[in-house]
Amino acid sequence: MGCLLVLFAFISPRLALFAMFLFSDLLSRAFDSWFIPFLGFFLLPWTTLAYAAMWSVGTDRVSGFEWFIVILAFVIDLGAYANRNKARRA
Repeated sequence: MGCLLVLFAFISPRLALFAMFLFSDLLSRAFDSWFIPFLGFFLLPWTTLAYAAMWSVGTDRVSGFEWFIVILAFVIDLGAYANRNKARRA
């Protein structure tokens, strides 16, 4: 299942989040409510996906180097928004 999610993530992080929602309970374990992953699906999909994945790697929390991966995903999300605005102006 993990390899399939990685392939979905390369296609689209939203597709990977949707597959993760349908076929596993990882999102419900990583987040306390449904609202945060729902917002993450629309606003910061890479960050939501990275946080959920890093949550499952450790001891049901994100710590240490795992935060670097989550922050890197956040930068990728911000870069996608910046690139979208740059392309719109051109």
